[in-house]
Amino acid sequence: MTRQSEARSWAWDEFGAAELGDARRTGRLVAMAAAAAQRPSGLVSAVFGGDAERQGAYDFLESSHTSAGPIVDAVGRSCVARCMGEPFVYVPIDGTSLTIVDHENSKGFGHVGTYQHGLRGLKVVTALAVSPSGTTIGVAHLEWWNRPRYGKLSSYRPPAQRESQKWRDTIDAVIGRFKEAAPNLRLWFQLDREGDMKTTLIPLVNSGHWFTVRSQYNRRLKDQGCDRSYLRDKMAGRRVIGEYSIHVPRRGKRMARRARLNVRCGSFTIATQNKWNRQVVPLDLNIVWVREVGRVPPGHKRLQWMLLTNRPTQTLEQAREVVDGYCYRWRIEDFHRTWKSGVCDVEHSQLRGSPQMQKWATILAAVAARAERLKHLARTAPDQPASLELSSFELKALRILKERQKKRTETLPDRDPTTNEAVTWIAQLGGYIHRKAQGPPGSKTIQRGLDRLLPAAELLEALAEQKKIR
Repeated sequence: MTRQSEARSWAWDEFGAAELGDARRTGRLVAMAAAAAQRPSGLVSAVFGGDAERQGAYDFLESSHTSAGPIVDAVGRSCVARCMGEPFVYVPIDGTSLTIVDHENSKGFGHVGTYQHGLRGLKVVTALAVSPSGTTIGVAHLEWWNRPRYGKLSSYRPPAQRESQKWRDTIDAVIGRFKEAAPNLRLWFQLDREGDMKTTLIPLVNSGHWFTVRSQYNRRLKDQGCDRSYLRDKMAGRRVIGEYSIHVPRRGKRMARRARLNVRCGSFTIATQNKWNRQVVPLDLNIVWVREVGRVPPGHKRLQWMLLTNRPTQTLEQAREVVDGYCYRWRIEDFHRTWKSGVCDVEHSQLRGSPQMQKWATILAAVAARAERLKHLARTAPDQPASLELSSFELKALRILKERQKKRTETLPDRDPTTNEAVTWIAQLGGYIHRKAQGPPGSKTIQRGLDRLLPAAELLEALAEQKKIR
C-alpha cells in the first residue's frame, strides 16, 4: 500500500461517516484529511499543492452548510470503533487554548490567556482515548468555544455559561458515544488539577466508570460532630504503605529521570459545596497520596500528587494501578504539543474566522493523534516489522537515505527494520542525535525526517511505475 492510498484509507475510516447532509461534502472532508495526513501543516496552502484542491478546501471551510460539530462526532465515533477489543480505555481530559494571530480583532475569536496580554483564539477541552499499554488510540471528543470578556469574576453566571460546564459536556459526550457503540467497555477518566471541581466530580461518581482526578484543593471532609477536618491533614497522619519508582519523561529543559515515591492511601467522604446556595453534596472517594523522596536533580520540582479515585486502594499494588494510570495523562500533553506547535502546527493557521478554524483544527487533531500513535508504537511495540506502518517504497527510500548518513562503524541489518529502528532512522533524518543520555525521538524530529523521506519515496514509486527501476 502506498502512502497516498494508506492516508486515503485512514481518512475514510476517520471521516467517512460524517453526517454533513451531502455525500459530496463528506468526500471533500475525506480528501482534505488524507492530504493533511500526508503533509500536515497549520497552513491550508501548505497542505494542498494544486489550485483546484486548495480552492475546494477553502470552500469547504468557508461554507455555512457545514460546522465543526458533525466532524467532531465522526472523529469521536471512529475513535470508539478502534477501542473495540480493549479490556478498558484510559480517557485523559485536559483544557487548552489555540492562540491565533488576529491583530485587528476582526476574525471573531475570543480571549485566551490573561486580558492584559490581549491574545485571541479558541478555547477547547480535549478528551483522548489511550490503550492500557499507553498507545494513543484517537480523539474521543473536542469541546470548542469562544471565551467572551467577562465582567467581574465574582458575578453570578448560570451554570450553562460557565467554562466548568464545558468539562461536564465533554465527559457526557464521551460517555454517550461509548454507551451507544460499546456499552460494555469500561472507561478510566484521567483529569489533572483543573478538573478538580464539583462540576466534574459529581458526574464522574455517578457515571459508573472509573476515574482519577488530581486534587487541587485541601478538600473539607464531611462534618463529624462539631469538628471541621480537611483531607490533607488526615492523609498526613496516614502511614506509608510502600515505595516504588516511576519514569518521569523529559519536558523541555527538564531531563528524564526515575522518581522514587512513597505511597499513602485512605478512604474519606468529602463535602462539595455550591458557594451560591450553600448546598453540600457528600462524595465517597478513595485517596492515593504519593510524594517523591530522595535526591531530586537541580531545577526539578519534587513530585507530590493527591489523587481522588473510585478505584480500590487498599494495597500497594492497587495504589500503583491508580498512579500508573494517572501517568498516562501525559499522553494528552504530548498530543497538544504535536497538534498546536509540532507536526500539525495548527496555531500558525491564518484562517479568517472561528467556524473555519474549528473545522480545520478538528481535522488536524485527528492527524496529530495518528502521528502520536506512530511515535508510541515505536516505544510500546518496538519489535513489530516496520512494514506494518511504512510502504515498501518508503522502506527502500529510508534505507538509501540512512546509508548516506550512517556512521563508519555502523552496520545496517540485511532484513527490514523493526518499527523502533525505522522510527529512529526517520528521526535521525530530522536531526535526532541517538545518544544514551537522550530520550526517545519526539514528534517534531519524526516529522522533519518524514518531510525528507516522503518525497524520496514518491520518486522511487514514480520511477517504478515508469519501469525505470525494479
